[in-house]
Amino acid sequence: MYSLYNLLIYITWQFLKIAAFFNPKLKLFVKGRHRVFGHLGKNIRKGDRLIWVHTASLGEFEQGLPVIKALKDTYPRHKVLVTFFSPSGYEVKKNSREADFITYLPVDIRSNAEKFLDLTRPEIALFVKYEIWPNYLKGLSQREIPAVLISGRFTPDQVFFKGYGGFMRKALRKFSHYFVQDERSVQLLEGLKIHEVTLSGDTRFDRVSEILERDNTLGFMDDFKGKDLCFVLGSTWPEDEALLLPFLQDPPPGLKILIAPHDIKEAHLNALREKLPGKTLFYSEMGEQDASGYDVLVLDTIGLLTKVYSYADLAYVGGGFATGLHNTLEPAVFGIPVLTGPKYHGFSEAEELVELGGISVVDGPETFSARIHELVGDEKARERQGKINAHYVASRKGATKKITDHLKNHMKF
Repeated sequence: MYSLYNLLIYITWQFLKIAAFFNPKLKLFVKGRHRVFGHLGKNIRKGDRLIWVHTASLGEFEQGLPVIKALKDTYPRHKVLVTFFSPSGYEVKKNSREADFITYLPVDIRSNAEKFLDLTRPEIALFVKYEIWPNYLKGLSQREIPAVLISGRFTPDQVFFKGYGGFMRKALRKFSHYFVQDERSVQLLEGLKIHEVTLSGDTRFDRVSEILERDNTLGFMDDFKGKDLCFVLGSTWPEDEALLLPFLQDPPPGLKILIAPHDIKEAHLNALREKLPGKTLFYSEMGEQDASGYDVLVLDTIGLLTKVYSYADLAYVGGGFATGLHNTLEPAVFGIPVLTGPKYHGFSEAEELVELGGISVVDGPETFSARIHELVGDEKARERQGKINAHYVASRKGATKKITDHLKNHMKF
């Protein structure tokens, strides 16, 4: 079965190299992998003791970051290597100081896995959430290097639990230990007679809780918000922005609105500019001018949204009408009401917060406008809904400590 798997991956890789000529994102995916072995060979020294952490993309990196930080504190003599599968994660974090080495993961062909492990010689490997690569896991097992899954979440519809999923089940069993988010995941793994499982929770709660402890001050936000209420729309897609435009025809008085689009390419920003009212300011064009005289601010940059949420009195998180819901925990941690669209199923924290009442679901411009007017006009309602969110996040912290304590006590490296 490994031979067939390797053949399929090899064929897929050849197709991707051809498709890369026509797709900029695929070009990054392919080109970046051509440099991996040279980069590793040049930078990793013979005496380096490595901890390897693999993440699919940016979200999984943020999910694993509390563990990365804790490992660096606990094992100061080790270096941390982070690998990415996706360009959208690697391109954003390739210069991050949170790890000693950051690179792409070469495609999961047996020869790549063997060369990668020969070059890096990790003492332990941690895979975040869903990343199951059979050749890498087999190579780690053959070298007796422990492989650990952190913040795993399993559902019955995954291939591991299907009759035809024997090959992937075999790969899954290569892990030395599994740290999972919920009881259902424990039960599903138990059903496969996998018992080295710890119900640790989700490290994302530790990550977002760290936001509260840092300095979130932004001078332009102090000017923009002033003494008014502030409504932040984060990671919006065109479908989300379509809700806002009718609302802006008759917004509540004393409400400042900040939009942080997911797509900050020029074409999208120009289209958005044409639809927004006159008193709109774009962050990239702000310069030294005072933002206080504007009603709408467009955050056409990356890296500031989590701090901006600290200024919000209520927030809308994008993706619930489009490709998939973005991070609802980032605004929720600040104890404010959160709104989103109807496509939140499959995101456990969103499902739970909808049920608890911390997230309001809107299904169109009318319900969007009505809910915003209700919350703006009712301070106690904002407080009630915000407290639900703050308590939810605070009560679920601690996954990182459970993981690092177990590694310290049970895995010698």
